[in-house]
Amino acid sequence: MTMAPTALAYGFAKRHGVLLLEAAATARVALREGADPRALLEVRRALGRALEVVPMPRAAFDRRLSEVYAGGALAVDGGSEALAAPGGLDALVGDIPATADLLESQDDAPIIRLINGVIAEAARLGASDIHVESYETALVVRFRIDGVMREVLSLSPRLAPMLVSRIKVMARLDIAEKRLPQDGRISLAMGAKALDVRVSTLPSRGGERVVMRLLDKDQTTLELAELGMRPDVLAALRRALAQPNGIVLVTGPTGSGKTTTLYASLALLRDGSRNILTVEDPVEYAIEGIGQTQVNTKVGMTFAAGLRAILRQDPDVVMVGEIRDAETAQIAVQASLTGHLVLSTVHTNDAVGAITRLRDMGVEPFLLASTVRLILAQRLVRRLCPACRAPRAPDAASARLLGPAHAGTLYGPTGCAACGQTGFAGRVGVYEVVQVDETLRRLIGANADETALAAAAFAAGPDLAAAAADLVARGETSVEEALRVIRQEGGPHAAV
Repeated sequence: MTMAPTALAYGFAKRHGVLLLEAAATARVALREGADPRALLEVRRALGRALEVVPMPRAAFDRRLSEVYAGGALAVDGGSEALAAPGGLDALVGDIPATADLLESQDDAPIIRLINGVIAEAARLGASDIHVESYETALVVRFRIDGVMREVLSLSPRLAPMLVSRIKVMARLDIAEKRLPQDGRISLAMGAKALDVRVSTLPSRGGERVVMRLLDKDQTTLELAELGMRPDVLAALRRALAQPNGIVLVTGPTGSGKTTTLYASLALLRDGSRNILTVEDPVEYAIEGIGQTQVNTKVGMTFAAGLRAILRQDPDVVMVGEIRDAETAQIAVQASLTGHLVLSTVHTNDAVGAITRLRDMGVEPFLLASTVRLILAQRLVRRLCPACRAPRAPDAASARLLGPAHAGTLYGPTGCAACGQTGFAGRVGVYEVVQVDETLRRLIGANADETALAAAAFAAGPDLAAAAADLVARGETSVEEALRVIRQEGGPHAAV
C-alpha cells in the first residue's frame, strides 16, 4: 500500500520537524536540522514500515513543508484557525448549505473554511491578488496570476454579505460600514511561509467589492542578481547604487515589479555602514535594518512631508515610494545635491519619459542633468511553460517585432496540467536602462525632447521593445505576450 505524502498530520510534521517525502516499501522521511530524532520512532509506528531518513537544512525543510501541505494548512493570525481541504475549493463550496438555511444559520464555519481555502489556493498558484466581486446575479472570485485575471469561483449573490463580513472581521474593519471604502491587513501563515494580505473594500452597485493583495514575505530576501536582469543592466544599476549621491529612478506601470527592484537595491546597500530610511505608501514589506515610514495623508503625512522629515534623521540613502508631485520632486533633487543617494519610482511608460515628467513637475533641466544618475524602466512578461511550449511559424506580428530577416525558431503557448492550461508559467523581467552620461547631461540641460534623448540613450543598448524581442527570439515568451506588455501608444521610440 502506498500512502500519500501528507499521511502525517500537519501539526505533527511541523512541531517535530519530520516530513514524509515518499511512502513506498521503505518510507523516505525528511528530518529537519536540529529536530529530535526520537520523533522518528512514532513515525515508524504510525507508518508501519522501515524508514529512510534524509537530513534536511531548516530553510529547505520549511519550503518543502509548505509545498506538501499547501492546500491543507492555513493559519490565521499566528495559528488561531487552520484549513484542511483535501477536496480543494469545489469541496469547500459543496460544504456550504442551501442559501436560505445558511442565511438563517448562526454557524459560519463553512464560510470561514471557504475564505481560508480561497487564500490558500491563491498562495499555492502564486496569485498576486484575489478579487471578490459582487454582482446582481453572482458572486465572482477571481485571481490575478502572472498579471492576468482568472475566474476561479462563481457563487450565489446571497453569499456576498457573509463572505465580505468575514473578510472584514479578519482584517479588523468595521463590518457595519458599507457606504465607504476601507483598508486593512491580515497576517497569515501557510506552513513556514509568512503572508501579508492587504485588504481593500469598495462599495458598488451590486454590493461591496473586496480586493486582497497577497504579499509574500519571502520576496524581501530577493537579490538583484535573482531578478533576471541582463548583465549590462545589472552592472549599470550596481554602479549607480555605488555612487555616494544622486537619483536612481525605476519606472513602469503598476504591477511591473518596481517595488521588488527597489527593495533588492536597498538590500544591496544594507551593509551596516549606512543609515537607510524610506517613506512608502504603503510599507509593503518590513525589512530588518532599514527605517520605514508610511504615508498617512489623513494627518498630513505626505511623501513630501515624510521626505522632508527623514532628511533631518541623518540618512545616507533615502527611498521615496513614488515621486507624485512637484514638491516631492524638488525635495528629492535637493536631497541629492546635499549628498544623499535617493531611490524612487515614477509612473511613466519608459525610462526617457521620466525626464519629461520631472521637467513637467517644474524641476529645472540643469538640476536634473546634475542629479539623475540612472533610470530603469521595467515590465513583467509571462514566461512560456517549458513543458508544453510549441514551435510556430512566423507571422506579421513577429515580423514587426523581430524584423522580417529573423530565421530562428519561435514558440507559442499550448497549455498543459503543469501550467493550468494557460501555456505560461511564471514571469520574467524586461528592462531598459538609461545611464546619464555627459552626452545626455548636455541634452537634458538643453531641454531636448524625448526623441533626441531616446536616440542618445539607446544608441548602444536595447530599449524595452528590443529587450522583449530578444526574449521572444530565445523562446522564453511569445510574440503576442511581448506585444501585449510592451506596446506603447505613440511612444517616442515605440518599435512595436
